[in-house]
Amino acid sequence: MPIKPTLPRWVRLWRLRINRRARSEVVDIRRRVAMVGGAVLLGLVALAFATAGDHAQRLIFRVTDRVWWLPLLITPTAFALIVWTAARFFPESRGSGIPQIIAAGRRPDESVKGPLVSLRTAIAKLGLTLATLAAGGSVGREGPTVQVSAAIMVAVHRLLKVRITAGVFIAGGAAGVAAAFNTPLAGIAFAIEELASAYEQRVAVLTMGAVMIAGLVSLAIAGDYVYFGVMRETLPVADVLIIAPVAGVGGGLAGGLFARIVLAASARTAGWARYAARRPVVFAAGCGLVVAMVGVATSGGTWGTGYDVTKFLVEGNQGKLWFFPAKFAAALASTLSGAPGGIFAPSLAVGAGFGNLLTPAFPESPAGAVVMMGMVAYFVGVVRAPLTAVIILIEATAARGVILPLFMTALIADWTSAQICPTRLYHGLAMRMLPGKTSAA
Repeated sequence: MPIKPTLPRWVRLWRLRINRRARSEVVDIRRRVAMVGGAVLLGLVALAFATAGDHAQRLIFRVTDRVWWLPLLITPTAFALIVWTAARFFPESRGSGIPQIIAAGRRPDESVKGPLVSLRTAIAKLGLTLATLAAGGSVGREGPTVQVSAAIMVAVHRLLKVRITAGVFIAGGAAGVAAAFNTPLAGIAFAIEELASAYEQRVAVLTMGAVMIAGLVSLAIAGDYVYFGVMRETLPVADVLIIAPVAGVGGGLAGGLFARIVLAASARTAGWARYAARRPVVFAAGCGLVVAMVGVATSGGTWGTGYDVTKFLVEGNQGKLWFFPAKFAAALASTLSGAPGGIFAPSLAVGAGFGNLLTPAFPESPAGAVVMMGMVAYFVGVVRAPLTAVIILIEATAARGVILPLFMTALIADWTSAQICPTRLYHGLAMRMLPGKTSAA
């Protein structure tokens, strides 16, 4: 039998190195295609969801235009049906959506094929959030957009057989924030501050790429717009030194109280929270009744995201003083109900109402700037993410003249909120979603 010639060792090593390099290049190409494709797709979905959400929250007003008291029947019934559907078929779709991504990012290998970021959950999240808005719920679409965006990014990576790491969840969620608010820098800040416990350089590149592409998709379709309109007012230093502590402490207290109540519901430590866990549908109907009563009493002023009122106040107009407590109550009841929906936009609206309360006390200061300080204070009080809050407001209003006042207010609010609620809201809720834990909120 002829002896097969053996290649020299250096030739075999050279061929092995070439093969490894080729395989590595193929993997890199698939990874880039997955990131680009996922970012484009989630950008399109985020825009479609935003448009659908705007239409959905107008439905409740069409009802009241005909029969003013009908929401007292429709909203509790709708909340009960929504929560029953979510609890029975899509339990991971309940609530904001951001805690789900934080939980998934902590255990990516277990979460890839789990329900937290499945397309089934994402589709349910979209539909049930729209239903909550249509019923008059005081919820936002930004949190759901984060969960849906991460689910899309994971699905595209799975389709292309690309390994899924925590960075994929982070990039998808950050791109969702950027697409929802048209605020790319806020998306990156959100990834650093909320989603990533260990922010590595590779994750940074992936996140910036996803945010950039999703932002370009939004820019190409919706145009270059400022979310809350342009605010060009500034504040003298003397005014800042007085308003920032007042707004920071007040907003931090109110936001911290909101977060503490929501976490108490999740932990089921109070009697009412245990009842909500045992009878979620009945409790949701009760929360829906509260939302309906507040909405009817305010002629619909508290229904939906609160975007229109927020924009009105940021522009420096004087609003109703009852908006702050009324929107706070509606947002809290909507969140406690367990219905799918975010708290970003409602928190900004409540914060705008709080800032509106402060404007009569500072008549010489620009009203829009005072409102923005109230917004950042309350928002930070709820989510304890001062960097994200400030950057969102700066990008959403193009208000470069109040950057330092907003940072000062945010830091004071963060410290104040920590005294009321030491656990950060999203992270506390995420802990309840890890294996072996349960959550009612």
